[in-house]
Amino acid sequence: MNDSLSATLTHRVNVKPIDRTFEVQQDDTILAAALKSGCQLPYSCQNGICGTCRAKVLDGVVDHAESSMAILSNEDRQQGYALLCQAKALTALTIACEVVEATQDIPIRRLVSRVDRLERLAEDVMRIRLRLPAKESFRFLPGQYINVVMPGGIRRSLSLANVPDDNVLELHLRNYGGPFSQHVFNVMKENDLVRLEGPLGTFFVREDSNKPMVFVASGTGFAPIKAMIERELEKASSREITLYWGGRRASDLYLSSVAEAWTKSHNVTFIPVLSEAHPDDLWEGRVGFVHRAVMEDYEDLSQHQVYACGAPVVVQSARQDFVALRNLPEEEFFADMFVSGQKTPQ
Repeated sequence: MNDSLSATLTHRVNVKPIDRTFEVQQDDTILAAALKSGCQLPYSCQNGICGTCRAKVLDGVVDHAESSMAILSNEDRQQGYALLCQAKALTALTIACEVVEATQDIPIRRLVSRVDRLERLAEDVMRIRLRLPAKESFRFLPGQYINVVMPGGIRRSLSLANVPDDNVLELHLRNYGGPFSQHVFNVMKENDLVRLEGPLGTFFVREDSNKPMVFVASGTGFAPIKAMIERELEKASSREITLYWGGRRASDLYLSSVAEAWTKSHNVTFIPVLSEAHPDDLWEGRVGFVHRAVMEDYEDLSQHQVYACGAPVVVQSARQDFVALRNLPEEEFFADMFVSGQKTPQ
């Protein structure tokens, strides 16, 4: 087929069960076309690593393109699953996928903010507070993220760590030595200007459920979960909340005092877990991998929702084991995976 014709060839995509439709050009991914049309499908990293956009193709044919076998196995493909951020439509499609209504009316904006405060929460973790212009309105759901752009075009996706409040945005960044981290830890100062884009992603508490919630965080994956739990407490939610926060050393749980405080006056249980506790930590708590601590405590997750955020190995292991071994419905697992080149790794 002529290249100019293939670039303009479009296919219709029908999203079940609500029968939402949109058009996708042959050279666009299904997710990109959906977002352009205003149809909000679940997504996070947008580069085929996190698996948030995994959906079942009920009818039609897709090109899986660069979809990783580690995230979408041959068995998954044979069963009709696709990663919508990678897959392209070769025919008209019918897919089974959640449409995220809660973000439909929240615009993605590009703004200039100012660094209001820099605070080291640990030797290698910085809290960045950005202040938006007084007359600007920036709406977001706790759990979403933004793209932050530094001078020279250095950018990183960072999760918002606070509830919407007075045009201030809170971010948590771990220093892994890359250009972005080096700029923040060694160059950035208060009152610097920072460009941002957002909010992005579909990681937020589903408020149409009353199921108990299990939150699983690794490292700075605590950031969006902090915002989500603070929002639940702010609105006096009656839902049961259990937070598992994992790190290698005690210093990785850099705001454990905040989580401990939640347990004193709210329906929150906090379970910190260290995988490499050192004698200097004087650690008397749980040890091992954080998702395994959940499995030790829950024989059955069939009546729960799980929200997980952090390192890929943690999120992937939690998704696989909770669904296969603890009866968690796959549609009740919500995650935001911090992927190198997208989210700051944990």
